[in-house]
Order: sequence, then structure tokens, then C-alpha cells
Amino acid sequence: MKLASVVRIAVTAIVVVLAAIAGHFLWKHYMYSPWTRDGRVRAEVVRIAPDVAGLVTDVRVVDNQSVKKGDLLFVVDRSRYENAVAQAQANVNAAEAAARASGATINAASASAQQSRANYEMYAAQSQRRQKLINNVISAEDKANALAAANAARAGWQAAQASTKQAGASQQQALAAVAQAQVELALAELNLDRTEVRAPVDGYVTNLDVRVGDYANAGAARLALIDSHSYWIYGYFEETKLPGVHVGDPVDIRLLSGGVHLNGTVESIARGITDADNPTGSDLLASVNPTFNWVRLAQRVPVRVRIDTAHLPEGTVLAAGMTATLVVRPPAGDRVARR
Repeated sequence: MKLASVVRIAVTAIVVVLAAIAGHFLWKHYMYSPWTRDGRVRAEVVRIAPDVAGLVTDVRVVDNQSVKKGDLLFVVDRSRYENAVAQAQANVNAAEAAARASGATINAASASAQQSRANYEMYAAQSQRRQKLINNVISAEDKANALAAANAARAGWQAAQASTKQAGASQQQALAAVAQAQVELALAELNLDRTEVRAPVDGYVTNLDVRVGDYANAGAARLALIDSHSYWIYGYFEETKLPGVHVGDPVDIRLLSGGVHLNGTVESIARGITDADNPTGSDLLASVNPTFNWVRLAQRVPVRVRIDTAHLPEGTVLAAGMTATLVVRPPAGDRVARR
């Protein structure tokens, strides 16, 4: 009987010790092991807005539709922008015609200058010959008339040169007008092209808020496009567990939706969160909370986890906002070193 009591006491003691050890292990695992149930699926969201304003004449997608990069989403009324392109093209044609006319003008001015130069050279030579003659051969009046004719021819040549320069300046202005008209044409063509709003990335149409007949303002987002190649998970780990989290560590991901198992890798760790107990006052000084709570909850720090999308289970649906459980598992070779 005495032996049985001793055995019962020993068994009870062993059970208590084992329970204490198990409880201690579970407590350490809960408090310090790098895992969290607070994981959220995230994705890059592209806010789709038209680059030009106008009535929506066609919508080519429906809500939650999968689209490829370059697919047409919706169309803004093209009539006004087609007219703008036609007007800009007419302006280019007019500017080019003016440039050609200025080219003809400069050619004519250059020819006139050459003729005026020839006349000046002729009258100047004639005047020089007559000035060399003695007085009894030609009268002084004839010499003066020859000199006046040479001076007049020189003035005419200078005027023709000035006209040539003026024609050249006019041609430069005409060429600048052609360049400006071509730029305006390119802008009009760009605006016409932007009336077709296309998907910039592969993804899923979300929150479609555009209908035929709506007026779309330039720059006002009308739908969200979830980039299908940008999914990741933010795991909000308690600060007591961060020592066990390192960039490059493999991560087991368990989605709350059906317990789907995914693989991932720690990509980065956030370096700051908002301190709710230390806001900035109106005078830009720290507003320190005068009270202190004896029970201090561990802060949660975001850890970015890249999802191994190359090995997703067939039929897996990823949606931004889903929740998941994350368990960080250091590589086998690092476990001993990190301990």
C-alpha cells in the first residue's frame, strides 16, 4: 500500500513536471516564436483615370473582369478630338504653305539683290571711267550725273540686300510656325489616342464606376485595377517575435479561406510605426501621455512577405484584404547559429 502511494505520488509529480515543461514551452512558443495570425494579403492598385475629358461612349469591361496589359477598358467621345486633329493638320498645311511662300520670296529677293549689284557695278565702273576723262572731253555735269547714278545703284543694291535679310527672317518665322503647328498636331493626336483608356498592367477590374453616358473628367479615377503580378502579404509581428525574423527566411502561409497552404519569403521589415502615445502638439513639441499602463501590449511591426506565385495550388484565389497565418521558418543551417 505504501509502495502504491509512492508510485501515485511519483506519477503525479512526473505529470505535473511534464505539464509545467509543456506549458513553459508553449508559452515561449506563443510569446517569442516568429509567427502571427495577423497577416493580410496586399496588392498594387492602379487607379485608372482618363487623360482627357468627355462623355463615355463605350465600356468594354465588367466588374471583376480579368484583363491583359493594353486591353481596352472604356472610350471617351472621340468626335471633339478628331476635329482637333483635323484643325491641327490644317494649321500644319497652312504653315507649310507659308514657309514655301517665304522661300519663294527669299529667292526673288536674292535674285533682285544680284541684279542690283550688277547695276551698281556697271554704274560704278562707268562713273570711274568718266571721272578719269579730261574736262574738254566730257562736261562736269556728265561726270556728276555718272557719279549720282553709281551712288543710286549702290543704294538700290543695299536696299535689295536688306530685303533679302528680311525675307530670310520671315522664312525663319515661317519655319518656326511649321514646327509649332506640328507640335500642336502631335498633341491633338495624343489626346485622340488617350480617348481610349487601356489597361497599363495585367490585372483585375475592381470597383467599376463608369457607365456609357457618364461624363469623365481628366484625372478623376473611375475604376481600380489590381495588378495580378503584385500580390504580397503584410504580416504584423509582435515586437517580441522580431528577433526571429530575418530577410530571406522562408515563410509558411496559411490562408484563412479554406486553409490553403502557400510558400513565401521574408522580403523586408518595416522600420517604423506610429507612436499613438506621443503625438506632436500644436506648438510642435512632444505631447507625452502622463499616465502609464502597467500592462504593456507588444507593438506589431509590419513584415513584407513575398508569395511564391510560381507554385500556387490550382484554383487558389488571392484577393487583397484576405487574412492569413504566417510562420517564419529559418533555414536549417541557420537555426543552430541563431540560437
